[in-house]
Amino acid sequence: MGPMEIALIVIGIIAVIVVIRNIRVVQQAKAYVVERLGAYKTTWGVGLHFKVPFIERVAKVVSLKEQVADFQPQPVITKDNVTMQIDTVVYFEITDPKLYTYGIENPMTAIENLSATTLRNIIGELELDQTLTSRDIINSKMRSILDEATDPWGIKVNRVELKNILPPKEIQNAMEKQMKAERERREAILRAEGEKKSAILIAEGEKESAILRGEAKKQAAILEAEGHAEAILKVQEATAEGIRRINEAAPSDAVIRIKALEAFAAAADGKATKIIIPSEIQGLAGLAEGIVQAVKNPVDNQEIAQ
Repeated sequence: MGPMEIALIVIGIIAVIVVIRNIRVVQQAKAYVVERLGAYKTTWGVGLHFKVPFIERVAKVVSLKEQVADFQPQPVITKDNVTMQIDTVVYFEITDPKLYTYGIENPMTAIENLSATTLRNIIGELELDQTLTSRDIINSKMRSILDEATDPWGIKVNRVELKNILPPKEIQNAMEKQMKAERERREAILRAEGEKKSAILIAEGEKESAILRGEAKKQAAILEAEGHAEAILKVQEATAEGIRRINEAAPSDAVIRIKALEAFAAAADGKATKIIIPSEIQGLAGLAEGIVQAVKNPVDNQEIAQ
């Protein structure tokens, strides 16, 4: 192999290496800004591309994904002269890689400074209370202003969020005391409502218990009255049955007078202080006394009989 052939082989190898090194594959969500001889030539999208050696170069690789910029807290003064520390978070995406590459020297620094300036202007028109309660309004105003200002840079601002709003220490202490008092007030209200409900439930329980006790007493009284009435009815039925049987037996006058005497004895056994004795019973009583004496003195009775 001669020197010429060796030189051609070396040149071929170098050419292959140069070609390979100038092949570019652009990935998804990426964009390549290409310059030719120092001037903007084109922007490569997703796919396979070839760069002319020694003439073209990739000036910048740009990410097309949504990005987040978290800036340091900035001191701002409210309308009522209260100094606060506020840090912001900006969500943005690059829509024009060419403008992003050539529009401004340092886009992130520019966005940070622009955010701080815009925030001071907006907060300067609000008082402290409005600042603390108007986050959505502040976010919306900042997004609109930043989006318009960054449009010539090929940047679209999607969202702006106030991450933290830190008032001065003394105001924070006052706010903490106020929040603590508000929590205690709510706890007291909840506790009072619980006690009220508990008292209502106890009262309802006592009411139900009293109603049940009354119903029980009522039922007991009804049952007692019914039992008493049934007993009276049984006594009356027994009495009627006894009278009926007496009538069927057709008792003699002597039996009737003895029964009357028994009834009189039962009446006299009570606590009455005065008893009126009918004449029929008096005669019957004399007869009964004579019979008793005759039983007690049989000898005398025999002598009288002789």
